[in-house]
Amino acid sequence: MGYQILLFDLDGTLLDFDASEQAALKKLFVSKGLNITDDLICTYEKVNNGLWRSYENGEIAMSELVNTRFFKTMKHFGMDIDGEAWEKEYRSYLGDYAFIVEGADEILKNLSVCHRIFAITNGVGDTQKNRLKLAGLIDYFEDIFISQLIGVQKPDIRFFEYVMNNISDFNKEKSIVIGDSVITDIRGGNNAGLDTCLVNTKGRVYDDSIVRTYEISSLKELYEICS
Repeated sequence: MGYQILLFDLDGTLLDFDASEQAALKKLFVSKGLNITDDLICTYEKVNNGLWRSYENGEIAMSELVNTRFFKTMKHFGMDIDGEAWEKEYRSYLGDYAFIVEGADEILKNLSVCHRIFAITNGVGDTQKNRLKLAGLIDYFEDIFISQLIGVQKPDIRFFEYVMNNISDFNKEKSIVIGDSVITDIRGGNNAGLDTCLVNTKGRVYDDSIVRTYEISSLKELYEICS
């Protein structure tokens, strides 16, 4: 199908967030004089993942997520820290790293010739924009839609309604959501009545009840889908 408007998720789809996160976390913990152990990293990941699930389910605000995750992590180790200050420092480090998913630069460069490309991402505004700049990808995007700046997050239909209402000459039939999350990207796109493409580069097995228009294992497969 000849899609014209491509709505790309960022983390896990075009940017390797896991690599950026690990680098920023290690820099933060070292700055606090902590030994980087598996227990420390695993505890943070458990706390952070739980907060993100609550956020995506609409149970907590983004401010609660980012301002409590380090406090809750370090409380596990008997430390009473300023979670907001740690978060601010972590964010400054995170913005210093932008690892690109293999093939992302090439695919955006080629598709941008004949397509309108937009970013749709759950995250913090300044951090996401800085990482796109650092990765050298920002110029490929006509606009960048970030949950913190919109006030709602994927998969909330209000996020997608905002996106569709703020793209000139938007046509559902000529648009597609491209992302690596069956919940935030695929379910969100489905709820908005948009075609969807699941980027499953790690070969994960997902619930077939969440229908996707396409599923790909490599970004290069987008050439055939979007042509």
